[in-house]
Amino acid sequence: MQTVSRPAVRRLLLAAASLALTAGTLSVAGLGTAADVEPRPTPQARCQGAKDLPETDIQGRVPLADYVSGRAAQGYRCNAAQIAHHGTSGGFKVERYTDRQGRTCAYYDSTLLFPRDVLFNAVEGLGVIALDMTDPRNPVQTATLTSPAMLSPHESLLVNKRRGILAAVLGNPATNLGIVDLYDVGTDCRSPELLSSTRSAAFGHESGFARDGRTFWVAGTTGGNLTAVDISDPREPVQVFEQTGVRYHGLRLSRDGRTMYVAVTGGSEGAMSTAGLRVLDVSQVQDRRPDPDVEVVSDLTWKTVSIPQSAEPFTRRGRDYLLETDEYADYQGDREIGAARIIDIEDPKRPKVVSDIRLAVHEAGFGSGEQALDPGALIPVQGYASHYCSVPYVKNPKIVACSMILSGLRIFDISDLRRPREIAYFNRPVLPGSGTLQPTALGAFAMARPAWDVKRRHVWYSDGNSGFYVVALRGPARKLLRR
Repeated sequence: MQTVSRPAVRRLLLAAASLALTAGTLSVAGLGTAADVEPRPTPQARCQGAKDLPETDIQGRVPLADYVSGRAAQGYRCNAAQIAHHGTSGGFKVERYTDRQGRTCAYYDSTLLFPRDVLFNAVEGLGVIALDMTDPRNPVQTATLTSPAMLSPHESLLVNKRRGILAAVLGNPATNLGIVDLYDVGTDCRSPELLSSTRSAAFGHESGFARDGRTFWVAGTTGGNLTAVDISDPREPVQVFEQTGVRYHGLRLSRDGRTMYVAVTGGSEGAMSTAGLRVLDVSQVQDRRPDPDVEVVSDLTWKTVSIPQSAEPFTRRGRDYLLETDEYADYQGDREIGAARIIDIEDPKRPKVVSDIRLAVHEAGFGSGEQALDPGALIPVQGYASHYCSVPYVKNPKIVACSMILSGLRIFDISDLRRPREIAYFNRPVLPGSGTLQPTALGAFAMARPAWDVKRRHVWYSDGNSGFYVVALRGPARKLLRR
């Protein structure tokens, strides 16, 4: 069993800490707020499997002692099991798609930040990885997409299932090229066909699709722009709207494409000012009105807001809700961790937080004490935080999967929207200094939006430090995937 010396770990942690980001004082003036109550951790999963390997500390923590002893190398699992693994790296999105012939594929980005990852991806190659998932126990890589946007899609990789189009925009904090790549995956998902690669957007970072597949939206968080691209003809995309001076992150749309739910990272006055959720009326763009306007319907923030990442729409008994996720654990040194929450959006003018989804490791003040020595805990872009959550289907989901970075993949029961509870988890940390391609990797790096194989009761996700995983749900988690 491999062990890592305490001094070596501390040296790595000190080096990682030097990467910490800094920002100004958080301000949420002018936004409607949720109840000023400190959220409590979601009740912890009860492991029921004989082959489970439960966590050894509080919910979500991988303590330094487990790295020193080698326990962390075994991973942690509860009501879940690894079915398959592919590759050595991952990024921000995992997409699942079944083509017109009934073939099922996975797509995932292999880099967290291009070109930083160039040296780390020599085995599976840079770009977006296409996997034939006919046998989920044996994923077969059938293509590596290396057009400009696919080399650095950041958080923009999406599939429109209605039209069978895979899309992304070139984007990271260092680029402003706005190149949008569109692929046909409906004909044969194993061999995506590049339809166009055009400079039809602006600064890229995150994205959103109208359900009808006619409009691809792009948010440039750092560049301060919102762009809509008409892809009615995917071989000839055309920009139809651009707004500047906004700090938008994830973009998700209502089923009719006329309402947008935006994760706001700040206002024109700076990053992290007025952070929260914004509801936009984008009907004029959807209707292709000339010189369209996008109007603000409402704003919402909450006590623990950090950096809002995305807000996924779903319904419960015909009522509209959002599954919102924050990222970053220590953006301003105060250990404010937003994690995730369920928001009632039935009245889009008056959204309200219904409940929070978070772990014990996300508690206020957790950054003090010995926990700060855990590998990766001091890195603001990693740490004990959330990044993406997803539901398996839009109508009446009872289960949520979240990539919670150092804490791995976490599964929650939302049968009672006001009282979520954890029911499963899967985490495969990487020992500092043990990786051949990423020798300074610190722990887990679960950043990707999970995808669902409902029929088989599987969840797909990727880890930036170790690759793509197929995870089978067991026990109570498995039962919740029945429609």
